[in-house]
Amino acid sequence: MSQLRHLVIFVSFLCLSQISYAKSQPYVSIRVLSADSASSIAVKAEQVCRKKGYQVSVAVTNRYGNLLAFVRNPLAGIHTIKIAEDKAFTSATFQIKTSAAGTFNFLVNRPKMVLVGGGVPVRIGGQMYGAVGVSGA
Repeated sequence: MSQLRHLVIFVSFLCLSQISYAKSQPYVSIRVLSADSASSIAVKAEQVCRKKGYQVSVAVTNRYGNLLAFVRNPLAGIHTIKIAEDKAFTSATFQIKTSAAGTFNFLVNRPKMVLVGGGVPVRIGGQMYGAVGVSGA
């Protein structure tokens, strides 16, 4: 009898929570970078660096740090691949320039965290869209 009573209470709670949940919006809207925009950003960043004499890798991530686009100058060191992606990841997840993250001492030696310059957030109209990481310059 006690188990049945607990089940009835649980089901009643679920029904009531569904009613109040239905009144609120069950999703959130986000803005994301398109593949074309991410690719354009990566290509342009590599071109600018090449004109300045740097061989770099460029990673562009979404606002959650997931890779959207990547470009690597054929002369860029192999180590620049992972570092560029990690700079973009750090910048995206903290929504700051990686050069400003150097004060976050608790992040030293954490996976995917890079606390040196080269990562910048991508903001359009004040909205966070993603980040760019450049390594090799």
